[in-house]
Amino acid sequence: MNNISEIHINKKNLINNVLEFRKKILENKKNSQIKIAGVVKANAYGHGTKEVVSILEKYVDYFQVDDFAELQEIRQYTQKPTFVFGYVAKNQLSDAIKLNGIFGVYDLGIIKKINQISKSQNKKTKIHIKIDCFLGRQGILSSQAREFFIAIKKFEFLEVEAVYSHFSNIEDVDNLEHAQKQYHDLLKTKQIAKDCGFYNIFHHISATSGFLTDQKENWGGEIVRLGIGMYGLWPSVFLKKRFEKYINIKPVMSWITQIAQIKDLPKNYPIGYGKTFITNKKTKIAIIPQGYSDGYDRGFSNNGHVLIAGKKCKILGRVAMNMFVVDISFDISKNILKVGDIVVLLGVQNNQEITAEFLAENINTINYEFVTRIWPKLPRKII
Repeated sequence: MNNISEIHINKKNLINNVLEFRKKILENKKNSQIKIAGVVKANAYGHGTKEVVSILEKYVDYFQVDDFAELQEIRQYTQKPTFVFGYVAKNQLSDAIKLNGIFGVYDLGIIKKINQISKSQNKKTKIHIKIDCFLGRQGILSSQAREFFIAIKKFEFLEVEAVYSHFSNIEDVDNLEHAQKQYHDLLKTKQIAKDCGFYNIFHHISATSGFLTDQKENWGGEIVRLGIGMYGLWPSVFLKKRFEKYINIKPVMSWITQIAQIKDLPKNYPIGYGKTFITNKKTKIAIIPQGYSDGYDRGFSNNGHVLIAGKKCKILGRVAMNMFVVDISFDISKNILKVGDIVVLLGVQNNQEITAEFLAENINTINYEFVTRIWPKLPRKII
């Protein structure tokens, strides 16, 4: 390895995952016109924007980011149509419009500003109207929709392309009553838009979980916003159990580092800050040069494992800012390990695997959070 620590991005698996979803779309003729937006916000869920975009340029129809800074970054790598569905401040709009962002909007003041800037740039800007369909976050309520669409009808330099929303409770439930309520509210709002003269408007609501859960109602609309599933991760354990035989997605990310030091500690020897671990026998340890500043959570203190030589090695003591300690006592008499040997924090080694789901469960969070918090400056390497 060129670096002590690297994030490996498996190109073959990433392409496989998008093609798996594309195949499922095409299997249902009713859904065959659905397009895929590859969601690359939050540094492509921690996988690396540059790396993911360069691989997926020809495999997705759109990209999706959150804000202006992410739009600026992605424009270094692609000119593909890109949704900007988070908040963009007024003083960023001019530059964002020059970069041809397609904006998710719900505020009349911002919409008016987009129209003014678009007029000054002599171009039409595409917008998608965010509808708050019983989620309680961004967006207008369907009860406000008619007044809202009448108000924006006068803006000549906008192209209202779609209405969209987001499911709030679909990953972990069999009862889809609330999801159906949300979807029908979005369709009702779409009809209101048409009644107000936006005749060619379309809709979208599904991310990975929505597309998997129920395709009978074509919940994807015209676009599926493919995020977590694109990276070979599951939105929930519940959905994994239901659909892992239906769609063959594979993890894209591995996190690799090296052993920085090996030494033997005697019995009754404290390890790490706070003396939270005391050896109960002679113990051989390895120092691992990653810590919570790299996104390796402090919650793994005395509560996690890494892979070394195909063995699961337990973390001893607290994870510090830049390092932690693991037990390699399996090597206590063999002396096969040495400084510089490969350590897998996330991924596969020999027949053993540490998954993002396993790591997230250890620290009582979700796989989304674990991967997105990995330090962006750790080098990403396409393999």
